[in-house]
Amino acid sequence: MRLAVLASGSRGNAFVVEHDSQALFVDSGLSGVEHARRLESCGLTGVRPRCILLSHEHNDHARGVGILARSYGIPVLSSPGTAIAAERSLGKLPDLVAFENGRTAEIGPFEVTSFRVPHDAADPSGYVIEWSGGRLGMATDLGSAGPLVRHSLSGCTAMVLEFNHDEDMLWSGSYPWPLKQRIASSVGHLSNDCAAELLGGLVHPGLSVVVLAHLSEENNEPGLALEVAADAAGPTRLMAGMQSRALDCIDLG
Repeated sequence: MRLAVLASGSRGNAFVVEHDSQALFVDSGLSGVEHARRLESCGLTGVRPRCILLSHEHNDHARGVGILARSYGIPVLSSPGTAIAAERSLGKLPDLVAFENGRTAEIGPFEVTSFRVPHDAADPSGYVIEWSGGRLGMATDLGSAGPLVRHSLSGCTAMVLEFNHDEDMLWSGSYPWPLKQRIASSVGHLSNDCAAELLGGLVHPGLSVVVLAHLSEENNEPGLALEVAADAAGPTRLMAGMQSRALDCIDLG
């Protein structure tokens, strides 16, 4: 089982979970050409995608989803609210499947469960993807981490978790005041300190790797996020997702 982080940040997010050449695409805020280029850079050009999981309708997650769906002839799965909100930007699709938050579905070798996350979108979702050897939790846009998020991510053997901003950098930075308030709100984005607190409550001996995701280029630094996360993660391997390039494929066991 492998995880590819093709892009992660405020300008575009795209992930691939692959097992025995079968794959799930999770979001795509990249162009079709750039998504293909980054797949190739990860050695995943021969994978057979089963579907695209769309977390929410914001452009940095949805921009390339319709293009990919048409190119591969695969369905898009999203919550009903996301499907309505993203309808115009997605365009005509081979299939759009309503995948309500809280639902579980078998998709090839994967068992996928969606859960509601607190973000300022129509009906946003996080995902837990399970297979015979582990459990991957993905939550990239959440303004706060309440009981549902904590429960959904508990027991994961790998995680993709938002570490969006450093609070001091955000409040002293150049963003307009309304945007700062939106990011820092309970339905905005998770700060390094809040994400580390969440991570600290989820760490267990079976958690092998955590990817710090959706880092702001303006209000965060990879080294700073990794330093804050390390205090909570103990021996768990940490990696920071990149906006400009894909990470090497991560073996999830």
